[in-house]
Amino acid sequence: MAETKPGSTRIRSSLWDAARLASWAYAPFQSLAAPELYGLLATRAFTAKGLYLNLGYWKTAQTIDEACAALATLVAEAAAMGPNDDVVDVGFGFADQDMLWIERFAPRHITGLNVTPVQVRLARQRLQRRGMADRITLNEGSATAMPLSDACCDIVTAVECAFHFLTRADFLAEAFRVLRPGGRLVLADVIRAAPETEARRRRVQDFTWSQFAQKFAVPEANADQRAPYAAKLNAAGFATVDVTPIGEHVFPGWHRALSEDAELFARLPLAGRLPYRLLLNFDARTVYSAFDYVLATACKPREKGVCDGAG
Repeated sequence: MAETKPGSTRIRSSLWDAARLASWAYAPFQSLAAPELYGLLATRAFTAKGLYLNLGYWKTAQTIDEACAALATLVAEAAAMGPNDDVVDVGFGFADQDMLWIERFAPRHITGLNVTPVQVRLARQRLQRRGMADRITLNEGSATAMPLSDACCDIVTAVECAFHFLTRADFLAEAFRVLRPGGRLVLADVIRAAPETEARRRRVQDFTWSQFAQKFAVPEANADQRAPYAAKLNAAGFATVDVTPIGEHVFPGWHRALSEDAELFARLPLAGRLPYRLLLNFDARTVYSAFDYVLATACKPREKGVCDGAG
């Protein structure tokens, strides 16, 4: 029997992965669960440096690298992250935000949970190279069934991933369980926008959201607007709930960057470039009319009274 060369095996695997991504992008009703989708994308990241996969926070950022780091920084600052904090970061990607937090905010320890094996494996390797493996522990695990003990952390974060969770409400219950009294929850999350007043624009919103939900395996239960989102946080037991829209500093900057930065556009998966090139003919308000981007914060009450935000 002829021996299969490792190189040819890798090529066939890459071609097969590209074909599956193309089928996902172009075939009607084709969907991939989050672990499979992000596994196929592997290390194709948005940034020139590092492996960030978020849309970025563009309030002052000029490049995608600055914007992705700015979003991670915004989350840490909203959590008042500091040296006395044990952090659980759910859906950590390749751990770029966790490494940034260790360097800039110096939390005591970060535990990451992620359902995509290739991301967990490669992120662990990156920690070893950076000498951070003793400060950050990365595990394969679910956001809705965390392999963690009760009241084990001071902060729970999720950066641009909670819309995937089955369901977001189940994740919030788990986050409440693992937080210590007085602990903080901070999410950067994509939710459904409020309906437009014009019927035609509402139809565009409905179609766009349905396509997004199908392609990215967003459960129907996660089609929250701001008020239901806040209600779910309260129902999970959280206090001092705040759901702040920040989409004006996310979607337009991302859309503009894709139009102006050829290298960023080239880093998109090949299967996504053609449809997005068509979308660049429209303004960001039209393209992202179905979406709201929020920074959600809340606290787990202390045994006596409302939490005070101290770690």
